[in-house]
Amino acid sequence: MLLEAITLFPELITVPMSTSIMGRAQDKGLIEVRVHQLRDHGLGRHRQVDDTPYGGGPGMVLRPEPLFELFEKIDQPAARVIYLSPAGPPFNQATAQRLAQESHLIFLCGHYEGIDQRVIDTWVDEEISLGDYVLTNGALAACVVMDAVVRLLPGALGDDMSSVEESFGPSGLLEAPQYTKPAEYRGQPVPETLLSGNHAKIATWRHEQALAKTRAVRPDLLS
Repeated sequence: MLLEAITLFPELITVPMSTSIMGRAQDKGLIEVRVHQLRDHGLGRHRQVDDTPYGGGPGMVLRPEPLFELFEKIDQPAARVIYLSPAGPPFNQATAQRLAQESHLIFLCGHYEGIDQRVIDTWVDEEISLGDYVLTNGALAACVVMDAVVRLLPGALGDDMSSVEESFGPSGLLEAPQYTKPAEYRGQPVPETLLSGNHAKIATWRHEQALAKTRAVRPDLLS
């Protein structure tokens, strides 16, 4: 999978995407990450990329010219262009699973007060929001989406079942509590069922715990 990002702050993507599981996914050849510095396509000797909004208002808006030039340089028919924006539909696991089926994703990272609408109308396939809040820039959001997508690719995790048996997996429930050694620590024992070796009982216990946790924390998922 080819992942590309357009941003004014490349290090916000290059550093996280070269670390841990994301870094190993690149080493294995599962993904290729290309980050484009928008400033390189800015206007004039000062590499201007933004200007004041028509109609007035605070802040600055990213101009269309640098973005059109960059998209014309990197665009490929198979690419899906995603604009990270608080105005988009909220990101969830189903969206991550859908995007994991793509071969080429381009992330457009907004900054300041946003991006000229003509760029969105011409180049963007979909907008995605991380939630009902606003970040200082879209590069942070792009990294979150990339991480959620890449970990779903076969071979990205040590055990491919790790992306199945977790919160928001096929059951739609939050993940049940997890325990590891020692069997007792500071007076807190591991539930006996998990030590029983009875896989059917363990599966039932985990389902019941996941259901109880979902009911308490995210009852909206049960609807």
